[in-house]
Amino acid sequence: MIVKLYDETPGHRDNFLMLTEKEFFNDILFHRCINGFMIQGGDPDSKGAPANMNLGMGGPGYTIPAEFNTNLIHKKGALAAARQGGPVNPTRASSGSQFYIVQGTKLNDMQLDQTQQYIQSSHTPLFTYTPEHRNIYKSIGGTAQLDLDYTVFGEVISGLNIIDSIAAQPANAMSRPLNDIKMTVEVIR
Repeated sequence: MIVKLYDETPGHRDNFLMLTEKEFFNDILFHRCINGFMIQGGDPDSKGAPANMNLGMGGPGYTIPAEFNTNLIHKKGALAAARQGGPVNPTRASSGSQFYIVQGTKLNDMQLDQTQQYIQSSHTPLFTYTPEHRNIYKSIGGTAQLDLDYTVFGEVISGLNIIDSIAAQPANAMSRPLNDIKMTVEVIR
């Protein structure tokens, strides 16, 4: 996959580039893969982890302040930062290293209207899906329910089919693929 990082989220962009240049992600697993939703990686504890090890809590020891942008949505191929949820993270700060890539599903106007109402009531009262956003969600899909709740900081511009291949792998009850799927991440300038 080739991923483009967004300039609109400079904290996340710069952190991802820094970790990539340090080869932090190399040999880390996609440790959580849910078909029709997303594939997640970036937990350094996944390097060489035994098959029964619960993953998803590791990181570099810091978080990144959220960088929400109403123009950056969770369309298929969106690169977004994972984070701890709930009352332990009221500012919705992102994990320093864990990320996910959206697979999602196609959505209709009724589903988008419901999601928009939720976002307006809980996060951003003036948020409205643009006609372009609606067209994207209806044509290629995504996970709109995560919009403005997790920071989107890039998108896959080549290799969307690889997301489908990874997400379709058999997984255990914790959504970890039965066969390890390692990543190698490098910067292309």
